[in-house]
Amino acid sequence: MKIKGLVLVIVFLAAYVAFSAAYIVDETEQVIITQFGRVVGEPKQAPGLYFKLPVIQQVNVFPKNLQQWDGDPGQIPTLDKTYIWVDAFARWRIVDPVKFFQTVNNMVSAKGRLDDIIDPATRNFITSYPLIETVRLSNRELDTYEIGLEDSQKEPAAKISVGRDKITKGILEQAQPKLSPFGIELVDVKIKRINYVEQVRESVYARMIAERKQIAEKFRSEGKGEASKIIGEKEKDLKRITSEAYKASQEIIGKAEAESTRLYAQAYSQDVEFYTFMKSLDVYNETMNDRTSLVLSTDADFLKYLKGFQPSKP
Repeated sequence: MKIKGLVLVIVFLAAYVAFSAAYIVDETEQVIITQFGRVVGEPKQAPGLYFKLPVIQQVNVFPKNLQQWDGDPGQIPTLDKTYIWVDAFARWRIVDPVKFFQTVNNMVSAKGRLDDIIDPATRNFITSYPLIETVRLSNRELDTYEIGLEDSQKEPAAKISVGRDKITKGILEQAQPKLSPFGIELVDVKIKRINYVEQVRESVYARMIAERKQIAEKFRSEGKGEASKIIGEKEKDLKRITSEAYKASQEIIGKAEAESTRLYAQAYSQDVEFYTFMKSLDVYNETMNDRTSLVLSTDADFLKYLKGFQPSKP
């Protein structure tokens, strides 16, 4: 019974030793073995099953794939004294786990080192160039235009000599040598966002509003001028149409009066006495009524057709 218990203890100890001695390296990991805090052997970077001395040796696992560094946005003045907020990020990886372990030891300390090195490099390059160099990549003509402004009124486009790509490349080249002693390779650095600080942003917005108001006022003035032009053309056309209509009406009236005169002359030539009699009746009808009083001599031609007229008795 004692022998069976001893065997079980031995088996348990053997299983424990085998379990504590074996470890697995994932394809995204790299491992160094330390014994009493000192690195022993070569780093294990290939994935697979490995063994170590149990208890006295420790497994230290570090990532092998790309890691992210996201800096804190900061206020930085450019060379032309414009204060901007700059938010940068980077990608890095551990290329020498032994140096990494001996210098920074863990990922939290590594991030602190990255902050201490990348942030000053970013600030150094941003302050060394004007704002346009940090914003633009090339001198490509922009696909925008100033509405309502003549070519002579537009400000000439600023030319860049460096550009954002070269600035970020310079940050990378300045920071990488300082990170190499820590076993870190800085793969890439990029500027994620650039924005004006609050005071500058308000002044920029105010200038933009003033420019838009100026353009709007220009449009209003042009609109009023165009409206006056249209109204003038309308008045001109109206007078022309009225004049042409009056001319046409006078021509029609003239033709009608000429035709009327011709007809009257023709009727007069047919029977002069009858024509004279009818015209006299028209004149009597238009000039005399029950309240008309005339004082004429008896031999006046005006009353010649009334001489000897006897009204019929009712």
